[in-house]
Amino acid sequence: MDERLNQYKERMRKSIDNLKEEFAAIRAGRANPHLLNKLKVDYYGQMSPLQTVANISVPEARVIQIQPWESKMIKEIEKVIMASDLGLTPSNDGRVIRLVFPELTEERRKELVKDVKKRAENAKVAIRNIRRDANDSFKKMEKAKEISEDELKILEEECQELTDSFISEIDSILEEKSKEILTV
Repeated sequence: MDERLNQYKERMRKSIDNLKEEFAAIRAGRANPHLLNKLKVDYYGQMSPLQTVANISVPEARVIQIQPWESKMIKEIEKVIMASDLGLTPSNDGRVIRLVFPELTEERRKELVKDVKKRAENAKVAIRNIRRDANDSFKKMEKAKEISEDELKILEEECQELTDSFISEIDSILEEKSKEILTV
């Protein structure tokens, strides 16, 4: 592959990584500790990721257990969870916090699949926009006589192959997540 394509490949890879992060934050009826990745708590005046102030585990399929390193952090962690968009109510026994995930209804599962498809489509659009940027850049290079017409064609073909591979990767990620959401 031509090194001139590397920067565009890197941008496409970042789009895929971003989509994976978004999908990890979508709950599918199962407890997934990745849902808590974006949460930050005030730890001695410093906003710290939840994972750095507590042990997070999944003792059962629909329960996340959060055990803070310091028991005085329980109230702070509960406050952050309540303020988040997770839609979960934490319960604690003074030592650990438990988040119980309710079973998703069929209707909610279908809504989630629609949302996932929309996010995947947005990622595909981002990939196509990167392809367009790459092709525009290559055409400018050809116009400035930095590359030949044949080189332009080769670069455009390689860019299209790259785009196709990333689009198919998005499709397989989407299929996997949709299956996960619809599985009861």
